[in-house]
Amino acid sequence: QVQVMESGGGLVQAGGSLRLSCAASGNMNMVNAMGWYRQAPGKERELVGIFTHSGRTNYADNVKGRFTMSRDTAKNTMSLQMDSLKPEDTAVYFCSAGRGCSAYRCYEKAYGMEYWGKGALVTVSS
Repeated sequence: QVQVMESGGGLVQAGGSLRLSCAASGNMNMVNAMGWYRQAPGKERELVGIFTHSGRTNYADNVKGRFTMSRDTAKNTMSLQMDSLKPEDTAVYFCSAGRGCSAYRCYEKAYGMEYWGKGALVTVSS
């Protein structure tokens, strides 16, 4: 089993920055991919960014150029630096890990992402 836990989040004004962190523990041999997802009120969960099983980093179009992911594989940690935040970025952000899958489309649907944190709330005020 693998456990993941987010930290960070909070309230920020539009245009501001926040940083989320994720720590994974357990049987990391079961983890090939790690990423961030978010779910806004009344909306479906969506992919924010992913470190794929093949070593690529991909971002959703609506966060490209504003959000930056980093990962320390030795420490099993991952961070999400969020800059130029917008009110529409308000959501619960989830860290996820798993064996991964073969295409970006399947990461969008969270296929192969078996392990999830409880989420961290990010609120961006206008």
